[in-house]
Amino acid sequence: MPGRQHAVEHLVRWISTLATAHAKTAAPEHDTADIYQTSTISALLDGVYESEVTIADILAHGDFGLGTFNRLDGEMVILDGICHHLRSDGTVAPALPTDRTPFAAVTRFQPHLTLPIAEPTAREELLRTIDAHLESTNLMHAVRVEGRFSTVHTRTVAAQHLPYPSLTEATQGQSENVFEHVTGTLVGFRTPDFEQGIAVAGYHMHFLDTARHRGGHALDFTLDSGQLAISTASELHLSLPSTGAFLNATLSGTDMSAQIRQAEGGG
Repeated sequence: MPGRQHAVEHLVRWISTLATAHAKTAAPEHDTADIYQTSTISALLDGVYESEVTIADILAHGDFGLGTFNRLDGEMVILDGICHHLRSDGTVAPALPTDRTPFAAVTRFQPHLTLPIAEPTAREELLRTIDAHLESTNLMHAVRVEGRFSTVHTRTVAAQHLPYPSLTEATQGQSENVFEHVTGTLVGFRTPDFEQGIAVAGYHMHFLDTARHRGGHALDFTLDSGQLAISTASELHLSLPSTGAFLNATLSGTDMSAQIRQAEGGG
C-alpha cells in the first residue's frame, strides 16, 4: 500500500503542475511597466548637477526615457534602447556607457494604448487628447508621439561650471531652435500632481528627429499627423544620490512649482 500511496501522490502533484502550467498559458499575466528614476527635479533646481550614475546603469532599467547629463550638459533622449546626447551646439550623438547623469527617468515601454492623430494638432490640444484617454491621472504614463510636425520649438541647456547656478538661472542661457516640417518622436512622461518636485508634474517631453540629428527639450509643437502611444506605470523606483551636494541641497519650498514651470519653459 505505501507504494500505491506514493504513486497516487505523485499523480496528484503531476496533475496539479500540469493544471498550473495550462492556466498560465491560457491566461498570462499582464506585464506592467515600472519607472526607474535617479535623483529628483528639485535637486536639479538647487544645482545638483553631478552624480556617479552611468548611462549603462540607466539602460539596465529601461529602453525609453529622458534626462540630462553631468554638469547639465544638454538633453537626454532614450529611444528604442539607445541613449542620445543632445548638446547645446546642435549636435546629437549616442551617449557613451560611461557618461554620467544627475537626473534621468526610464521605463520599458509597453504600449497599453495607441491612437492615430490624423489632423494638425497643437501641443495643448494633444495633451488634452492624451488626458481624455487615460484611465487615471493618478498613475504615471510614458508617452511616445511619432509623426510629422509642422513646427517643433526646443531648448537645450549648455554645460555648467562650478559654482553651479540654480536650474532657473542655468536655463536663462539655453539654446533654442524651431524645426519646421520635420519627422521625429516626442519622448516623455505624464506625472501626477502629487509627484511635483520628485519629477515634473504634468507633461515633460523631449524631441528627437527621425535622422537622430536634431532635437531638445520640447517647449512647443504642432503635430501634422502621426501616432500616439501610452505606456502606463504604477510603480516608481526612485534612486537618490548620496553625494554631499544632494545631502545638503534644499529640496522643498513654497515657490518650487513656479521654479519648475520657469525652468521647464512653461511645460
